[in-house]
Amino acid sequence: MSDETAARVIPNTLTIAGMDPSGGAGILADIKAMSALGAYGCAVVAALTAQNTQAVTEISPVNPQFVRAQIDTLFADVEIHAVKLGMLGQTGIIEVVADRLGHFLPAHLVLDPVMVSKSGDLLLEQKAIGALREQLLPLATLITPNLPEAGVLLEMRSVETVREMRRVAERLRNLMTHGGHRWVLVKGGHLPGNDTIDVLHDGDKMIELPGHRIPTRNTHGTGCTLSAAMTALLPQLQDVPEVTKRAKHYLVQAITQSGALKVGHGHGPVHHFHALWSGKPLQ
Repeated sequence: MSDETAARVIPNTLTIAGMDPSGGAGILADIKAMSALGAYGCAVVAALTAQNTQAVTEISPVNPQFVRAQIDTLFADVEIHAVKLGMLGQTGIIEVVADRLGHFLPAHLVLDPVMVSKSGDLLLEQKAIGALREQLLPLATLITPNLPEAGVLLEMRSVETVREMRRVAERLRNLMTHGGHRWVLVKGGHLPGNDTIDVLHDGDKMIELPGHRIPTRNTHGTGCTLSAAMTALLPQLQDVPEVTKRAKHYLVQAITQSGALKVGHGHGPVHHFHALWSGKPLQ
């Protein structure tokens, strides 16, 4: 074991999100991404779904008091270095999560405002959007909305140009608590054409991160995977622009190499362990 390996502290990260039985999105995808990037992943289940690569057929919310119990029990024992929020589904769960994280105040809180699945199914109640905007945005250190989600959060249409993305990033940043360093990553995957430029903003710097569309149907859980990757990297690197670049690179490779997996007949998952699986059976 090298001195560098011995000295490295493996961060404990937490995802609070929904369960996708197909493993492409939600807490299973989050745990895979966190594990692939050197973090120990913990999970609190906030919603249950009957879901595959083609559709979400049913959603069963978790009792908010049980979500509270999961969070309190975990934090009572485990030092959590970063938290990621994904599908929360209902107002009651958002309120409980906001209350408990407002109490424990993790150093890094990444909010991925999951609202609609890749198959187009609604994952967040309409009446819960206000609670997410008013109770969770002020707690977050980083939010990662795509273009439709950014539009919903700001009660406007989905934007279609990079210039509009910059304005949206500024408006979203203004909704976050001004104390400390807070960041907005507006993801450009829904932009027309082949460019998928993302905009990263902290109230001062406006950074454009270029990207190109990858020809594949295996895009199930890309948003979950990116935000989970950033959650894993934040305690290790601290620098948000560098974290974002590395997380994007990881996701691009996971999408590019997703053809090695044969999962389902719809939007397949990305290959979270592309850098770790050699394709050879264990001896």
